[in-house]
Amino acid sequence: MTVKELLDNEAFSIVVEGDLSREIGKIYCCDLLSIVMSKAPADCAWVTVMGNVNAAAVATLADMSCIVLAEGAVADEVMLAKAKDEQINVLWTDLPVFEAALLIKGGENA
Repeated sequence: MTVKELLDNEAFSIVVEGDLSREIGKIYCCDLLSIVMSKAPADCAWVTVMGNVNAAAVATLADMSCIVLAEGAVADEVMLAKAKDEQINVLWTDLPVFEAALLIKGGENA
């Protein structure tokens, strides 16, 4: 599934648009940045509540397809600026992390 296809699901909305044609190969859920840096696979959808500039930096380092801010988490202005500069797709959902990941994996429509 691509990021654009994920956005067809009403549970997700776009916060920062990067390359919407990026394929989502895996899903990764974690909020400890040092672990995410060392274990998140490239082309993943990272489901997290981390909305700060460090999350954008980690997404760039790991070459992620997108960051999905779950649980209604909000990105701060510095993160939004960094995501725009790096063309990182940032999505938003009010779903809990686990439910958002399940929805991405299943590709079901809300």
